[in-house]
Amino acid sequence: MEAVSTEPAGIESAKAKAMKVGIDDGYAHTKLALPGGRLLVTPSRAQIGRSKISWLNQTERRIFEYETDGTLYSVGDVDAASTRFEGFACSGMNRAIVQHALQQAGLEGIDVEAVSGLPISAFYRGSGDQRSSTIADKQQNLLQPVLPKGDAQPVEIVFHRVIPEALAAWYDYVIVEKDGEATLDQRRVSVPIAVVDIGGRTTDTVVVRDQGILHDSSGSFEFGLLDVKQALAEALQARFDLEHVADRLLVRAVKQQTVRLYGSDYDVSSEVATAKQELVERLYTETRRQLGSGIELDRVLFVGGGTVALAHHITDWFPNQLIAEQPAFANARGMLKYLQFVCEKPDAS
Repeated sequence: MEAVSTEPAGIESAKAKAMKVGIDDGYAHTKLALPGGRLLVTPSRAQIGRSKISWLNQTERRIFEYETDGTLYSVGDVDAASTRFEGFACSGMNRAIVQHALQQAGLEGIDVEAVSGLPISAFYRGSGDQRSSTIADKQQNLLQPVLPKGDAQPVEIVFHRVIPEALAAWYDYVIVEKDGEATLDQRRVSVPIAVVDIGGRTTDTVVVRDQGILHDSSGSFEFGLLDVKQALAEALQARFDLEHVADRLLVRAVKQQTVRLYGSDYDVSSEVATAKQELVERLYTETRRQLGSGIELDRVLFVGGGTVALAHHITDWFPNQLIAEQPAFANARGMLKYLQFVCEKPDAS
């Protein structure tokens, strides 16, 4: 059982004016939590190379270019390359997407202190030992410089800590902010709680009891909301005899249940429902395998972007379940709270 620290620690800024940010840099979306309750989300969409688009009106620009480690990336409304590859969390593409999210948040030219995450199985081995090299690689990745092309000044991440993603949502749940003060909800800390984090590529479960992680009941499944898009793409290719289905078309299909092809709209609600149901059945089976019926748990907390998309499919899995407030941002909020109230940093001197 891995011990979890909940004792607030003093945090001295490496640079006095550095902005503290929680960064949930997922495979589908990148979510930011900033002080004052600001929450922002941008799609994790990028491709290598220039976008080859000239914007007639710069105020309507939806694709931006960033260079890191000698490679140029176009980020934004692009026909994106897949983020579902091993090593994405430590890649230049990840850095470019995070830089874009920080720029979109209005942090141009500002130094940032950040906490981000890794899936529970990428952070811990089954024994409970930390995967030190993976954690270090992820930590160093966002510290590498990323330069926006054009006049924008880069956002520099001057401090970066990595924690397990679903555990971040636990911190969000037990650390309660009110009137500018943060307190530990002692009742929530003292009872066993499971977090189910339905993400883009992975779904995590983590069980915390007596401020320790129960690794026998915690882990990651290698499927998530992006599997809905993959199944939907295959269905649309078969129905409309398409060689390729653009990512932006899939996004619209999932949200609006329609696709626009050759100037006409087509109802694809049946294909979307089937794709979602396949994922729901896999999620239910694996979640119950990990947590059983939840009889010894005080609460089963659902978080993540997948929870938003599948909310009406997961309403009755456990009698003691709860969908977090704004569940897509639970990890990012918890990462920010961890940075503000828990994280210990090396002395800047």
